[in-house]
Amino acid sequence: MPLFYAGDELGSVKSVRYSRDPENKQWKAESSVLVGDASAGRAKAIQKLAMHADEQNTLLAAFRADGSSSVLKLDAESSSASESSQWRESRLKDGQKFVGAAFTQTGTYSSTSNGALRLTKFTEDYTVPSHELAVLPMRLAEWRLSSNEETFAYAGDEVELSVWNTERAFSKEKPAPAESESKKRKRAEQLLPGEIWRAKNVSNDELNLRVPVRNTCLAYLQPAPNASQQHILVGTQLGDVRRYDTRAARRPVSNFKCIAKVGGIGAVENGTHEHQVFVSDHGCNLFALDLRNGQVSYGYKGLAGAVTALAPAPALLVSAAEDRFLRLHSTFAPPPRVGAQQEHKGEVLDKLYMKVTPTVVLWDGKPDAAAEAGEKREGDSEDEDEEDVWDQMEDVDSEDEGAKRKKSKSK
Repeated sequence: MPLFYAGDELGSVKSVRYSRDPENKQWKAESSVLVGDASAGRAKAIQKLAMHADEQNTLLAAFRADGSSSVLKLDAESSSASESSQWRESRLKDGQKFVGAAFTQTGTYSSTSNGALRLTKFTEDYTVPSHELAVLPMRLAEWRLSSNEETFAYAGDEVELSVWNTERAFSKEKPAPAESESKKRKRAEQLLPGEIWRAKNVSNDELNLRVPVRNTCLAYLQPAPNASQQHILVGTQLGDVRRYDTRAARRPVSNFKCIAKVGGIGAVENGTHEHQVFVSDHGCNLFALDLRNGQVSYGYKGLAGAVTALAPAPALLVSAAEDRFLRLHSTFAPPPRVGAQQEHKGEVLDKLYMKVTPTVVLWDGKPDAAAEAGEKREGDSEDEDEEDVWDQMEDVDSEDEGAKRKKSKSK
C-alpha cells in the first residue's frame, strides 16, 4: 500500500496510506495526524518536508514558516510520531521562506529564499543537533540536492540555474588563487567558491530585448555519474520548461515554450517512467510532458485548484492543490515512438479532502508497495478493456444456422 506524507498551512503533518478494494477496484485513502497544532496559525505552516529511513527509524524533517524546524521519529505503522530534536533558522527574515530541504545519512539540508543554507547533523539518537552554515545568493525560488549528495542546484528571480559542490559550499577555507588565474575565461572568474557551473540566459527575443530571468522551480532529471554531468529541468514564470545539460552548454539544450496555460510553471517533478516529467501551472492544470519532443502526453481533469506540490511514485502520482484536496493519479509511460499517439492516459483515482490547504507532499520512497499497486492497476485496466471489447461485439449467426432458421420458418 503506497504511503505518502503531507504538510499543511497550519503546521500539521499527516500520513496518507492508499489501498484498493479488491471487489469494486476503488482506491481509498486513510490518513493519520502525526503532528497537529492549529493554535499558532499560518506562522507554523509546513513549507518543506524531507524523509530519511535507516534500519531502525523512519524520520521526517519539517521546516516551518516561522523558521522553526524539527525531526519527527515515526512509529512502525507511520500512524504517530514523536519529536526528537528541534532548532531554528535565525537568518530567515520576514517575507522569506524555505525553498528546499533534504534528509540524508549526513543530516538535514535546508535553504531559504534569502540564501541561508544550513546542514544540521545529529547524534546517533537524533536528539542533539549541530550546524554548519553557508551563504547563497538571494531571491531563490527552489533548491534541490542531487541523489548522490555531491551537488545541489538552485534557481530564482533573476538568478540563473547554478550547480554547486556540496562539500566545498560548506568549506570554511577560502580557495587559494592559482598562478594562471588571469588566463582563465571571464565566466570562470565569476563563479563563487563552491560553484561549479552556472547557466546563461537564453538569447534575446524577436525585438532583440533581453529575456528576464524568472525561474520558479527545478528538478534533477536523473542520477549523474559525476558532478560535472547533470541534467536539470527548470520551470519559468513565462510558462516555459527548459532542460539543461551541464556538459553541453550553459544555455538550455531544450526550451519548451508556453507549456503553462495560466500563469507560469508552478511545479516540476521527474516521473518514474523514462522521458516523462509532470508539470503544473498557476491555474488548474497538471500535465505529463514527453521530454523527447516537449509535447503534452496527457492532462488530468477535474482539478479545481492550482497544484503546489507533486510526489511521483511507480505508476502513481499524488498532488497537493489549493482547493484543499490531495489527489491520487494514475500514470502511464510515453509511447515508445516519438510523436506516436498516447494510448493510455492518466486519470484521477481518488481525492482526499484535507480540511486545511496542503502545502507539501512526499512519497515514503518504498517502491515495492507502490509498484505492486501499479501492477494491479495496469492488469485490471487491461482486463477491463478486454471485457469492454467483448461486450461491444454483436452476436453474428453462421450461414448454416441462418439456413436452418429459414427452413423452420417456411415449414
